[in-house]
Amino acid sequence: MKILHVVGARPNFIKIAPIMKAMSANPDFFSQVLVHTGQHYDEAMSDIFFKEFELSAPDVNLEVGSGSHAWQTAQVLLRFEPVVSEYQPDWVITVGDVNSTLGCTLVCSKLGFPVAHIEAGLRSFDRNMPEEINRLLTDQIAELLFTPSQDANENLANEGIPAEKIHFVGNVMIDTLVHLLPKAKLKWPRLKDRFKLDRYLLVTLHRPSNVDNHQSLQNILEALEELSKSTAVIFPIHPRTRQRIEEFGLNKLIKGVQLLEPVGYLDFLALQLHARLVLTDSGGVQEETTYLGIPCITARPNTERPITLTLGTNHLVDNTRQELVEKIYAIMEKGSPNAQVPPLWDGKTAERIVGVFQNL
Repeated sequence: MKILHVVGARPNFIKIAPIMKAMSANPDFFSQVLVHTGQHYDEAMSDIFFKEFELSAPDVNLEVGSGSHAWQTAQVLLRFEPVVSEYQPDWVITVGDVNSTLGCTLVCSKLGFPVAHIEAGLRSFDRNMPEEINRLLTDQIAELLFTPSQDANENLANEGIPAEKIHFVGNVMIDTLVHLLPKAKLKWPRLKDRFKLDRYLLVTLHRPSNVDNHQSLQNILEALEELSKSTAVIFPIHPRTRQRIEEFGLNKLIKGVQLLEPVGYLDFLALQLHARLVLTDSGGVQEETTYLGIPCITARPNTERPITLTLGTNHLVDNTRQELVEKIYAIMEKGSPNAQVPPLWDGKTAERIVGVFQNL
């Protein structure tokens, strides 16, 4: 069975690596092709992940690069079509909810190549999020839908997706976390000494709703500066966020915050593991902190991963200065005492996915 895997952004690498590893254990059954759309294209945000996740270099790099959502999706459509036509895969695997996910799925639907969507069924019910549109459309036209949680199954059923297309397999991102956690733990002594870490709040922010709006970004930075007076604040800063801080002239607001250059997955995992609390707007970090048992505050009005709220350590908060400060202090004080690891977040999701393909 010839499988063509598509990756485009950081979360995709995390999710595809364990699937490729599980399939490579059965080379007589699977042959694999890896296509990188180039949606994340610089060393700090892309190449390092191939190394850390033990992925071989991609067979094809579409080199799409950055641009508006429409431009980026259009480029994926144009550049992916000749690739999938050349390789003639039995199945195309897309992951997550980025523009590459939707673009490649659309191409396959036009040409008649079946698509399997990893992390299907997640919904924020907020169509102002570009990722929500990507999720909805991808799930409507994919032939196999692998879900990370039971609420995702319910969402797909409510949208009229036939039950035989849906497979509850668990969270493949956790497979990567479980596999690489021992390596991440080895990173801690160096990180602790290098940045003089003890008790700290870890921050990661990149979503347009938080960083592209001057007032929203100012609110968050003012909150971080206030928090830094009593707790160390460590902020590995996304290039987009750094650019907006400079454009808006907000550097002076965060004199007490320790800004770091973007860090690799292993370093960030180690930083999460030892943080008092993580402030984020990333979907993946909500899941990682839930598995690790680390309190998490998500600066968003909603989440497509509600299981991290009901079972995990995640809490939603408005991106206003007062709300952020009050909620972070409250959660750091009481933690998330009833947190649980959701069902099938056990490091064996890739094995279950491969099993479905072997039984087709």
